Amino acid sequence: MRVMVSGGSGFLGSHLCEELLRRGDSVYCLDNFSSGRKADIARLLRRPGFHCVPCDITERFRFPEAVDAVAHLASPASPSDYNRHPLESLAVGSRGTENMLRLAESRGARFVLASSSEVYGDPAVRPQGEDHWGHVNPTGPRGFHYEAKRFAEALSMTYRHSHGVDTGIVRIFNTYGPRMRPHGGRVVSSLIRQALQEEPLTIFGDGTQTRSFCYVDDLVRGLIAMLDSAEPGPIDLGDPEEHTVREVAELVAGITGSSGELRFLPLPTGDPGRRRPVITRAREGLGWQPRVPLEEGLRHTVDWFAAEARARMRTSEWAVMT
Repeated sequence: MRVMVSGGSGFLGSHLCEELLRRGDSVYCLDNFSSGRKADIARLLRRPGFHCVPCDITERFRFPEAVDAVAHLASPASPSDYNRHPLESLAVGSRGTENMLRLAESRGARFVLASSSEVYGDPAVRPQGEDHWGHVNPTGPRGFHYEAKRFAEALSMTYRHSHGVDTGIVRIFNTYGPRMRPHGGRVVSSLIRQALQEEPLTIFGDGTQTRSFCYVDDLVRGLIAMLDSAEPGPIDLGDPEEHTVREVAELVAGITGSSGELRFLPLPTGDPGRRRPVITRAREGLGWQPRVPLEEGLRHTVDWFAAEARARMRTSEWAVMT
């Protein structure tokens, strides 16, 4: 297929572009690099079938090529990004989503929205199935992030029902793996960075809040299965195994051999207490479920972070020497 990936240089987007190329698809990566890293797609630029299109999807832009599918991943995803750019988050969820939908409509292409478990807010039920409408404070400190995703979902469904666009929605739960940014504010990346630097491991609250952590390779398989299907969604994509944040911190400490103590800080306002997906629809509609256990995925991620740190150190030493 010819697949357009908005946000293609981001953490998830770069992995998706790579896997689509691996299976023989042509890929058009759209990004304004506000949070994605050019370094994460640098090696793809030499691959046949990969096209980088720098642009801001919240503005009107010209794209003359034919495409068979649109994967709309563009959105500030890390807490450090969406908290710093709240208006941009709302813009990409509204104007950006509509621009991608219009493009899909004009090409007769399949459209898949990468939504988020954030639509559930601080959920009133556990686990969170797709029929849960969410427990959201739209005017709270995280309201702009919740509502950007919820509006994008509503817009996608409206284009499906009113314009006949072949849309699908996936709700992505916590995902981790190589290429996460060390200072992005996500749980796993923050803990690994602190452990490798022999710093105290920061836990917000008492550490009993839970998350469901899905390794990036598994998540990308789910995204591609959704692109290849006719499922409208919404479909939860995540690992249904639930872990406390403290448990993850202790796992990271054990894998890295860190002697860093646990440091407990006040829980941010609006931080959800529990997150766990129901993946029945993913299993039945997409034939998908995660395969990589948490400890195995964390080991892969730690290895990548350690290699990145060594590479940065060599670069710094070389800069000093020259």
